[in-house]
Amino acid sequence: MIPQEIIRRKRDGDELDAADIRSFIAALAAGQLSEGQIGAFAMAVWFKGMSRAEIVALTLAMADSGDRLQWADIDRPIADKHSTGGVGDNVSLMLAPIAAACGLAVPMISGRGLGHTGGTLDKLESIPGYRITPDADLFHKVVKKAGCAIIGQTGTLAPADGRLYAVRDVTATVDSIPLITASILSKKLAAGLETLVLDVKVGNGAFMADRGQAEILAQSLVEVANGAGVKTSALITDMNQPLADSAGNAVEMRNCLDFLAGRKRDTRLDIVVLAFAAEMLVKSGIAASPDEAEGMARQALSSGKAAEVFARMVSMLGGPADLIENPDRYLVRAPVEKPVLAARSGWLSACDARGVGLSVIDLGGGRRHPSDRIDHRVGFSELLPLGTRVTAGEPIALVHAADEAAAERAAAALAMHYRITDDKPETTPVIAGLV
Repeated sequence: MIPQEIIRRKRDGDELDAADIRSFIAALAAGQLSEGQIGAFAMAVWFKGMSRAEIVALTLAMADSGDRLQWADIDRPIADKHSTGGVGDNVSLMLAPIAAACGLAVPMISGRGLGHTGGTLDKLESIPGYRITPDADLFHKVVKKAGCAIIGQTGTLAPADGRLYAVRDVTATVDSIPLITASILSKKLAAGLETLVLDVKVGNGAFMADRGQAEILAQSLVEVANGAGVKTSALITDMNQPLADSAGNAVEMRNCLDFLAGRKRDTRLDIVVLAFAAEMLVKSGIAASPDEAEGMARQALSSGKAAEVFARMVSMLGGPADLIENPDRYLVRAPVEKPVLAARSGWLSACDARGVGLSVIDLGGGRRHPSDRIDHRVGFSELLPLGTRVTAGEPIALVHAADEAAAERAAAALAMHYRITDDKPETTPVIAGLV
């Protein structure tokens, strides 16, 4: 196999056969390709696309580049959820323990921030001691005893995807349907899932800004996953503003803890979390209808059972056992907190969600290069939702920054990402469709 020949053929629009794709991915996993070759391949795929057969071959090759997990000794349905990425999207952190509290086993393999979007692993790393890459035995033990475990890719689980994922993040090849499909599903196939529910984001803060493109991606994911033997569906959700009222790492983790503890509810976030819980429970056969499933999820929250599952998972993976009760003891705050003030009175009518995500990166809460270190303290909180009436000088958000200069820049940038108008805007449903 000559890597540059495969790159050339894809660059010229040829359809690669499964053997060539498998050879290229095997070389990638073995560390035999340079970052330049990986980036060139990703860019060729971005421009020329892939056929359905190529996507299936790429997905299977990446899934087979490492170990495949087995769950024969767990007598619960093995289920998971994955998001294509958004801003203020911390759904997985609440959803996994809710689903586990309702009877599912959730081995959730998550990723880091990609492009302007936040990453579940980066949020979890704001918890002192939390092990995002436990060995296979511990991962299995946590899923079995706690009901869920949210971790990152280990060196033996779809290792080819791990390297490709990092290069895509810094080569403007994130928003490629074949690469997104293969990246997501290779990890899910390797995790030994029985059912999967996907959150395909659409809007200016998503990789798919166009509804039609989002539906194409959702269809690609669902068809490839079902074809590989995993019962899969997808919800298309709105990302024209941050989903939660926080965007960052520790600030989103705090949002998760408040949600699970019942200290906080956010309308859009609440809708999405419960909708995905219901879809997971119905798809896995735990509940007979969405209404029954949503009732089970609400009970798991109100009874504190979901919070108990989350606490057990965190403790077993090395984090503090009392994180939910005492978040301020463990989640480090940024030294500077500065309100972002409305420039005029009116209605919050539009938001550049992608700009909000990029502003988090500018604060140090994301990466420009794969080796960049993240400042988990920084970000935004208390973001007001669109459709809120504000008065000039009223806070619309709170900046968390490392110093005064960074706070000033971020506050000015965030104010530019929101539009205030005299007329009340129409509200957009947070769940746009089901595939």
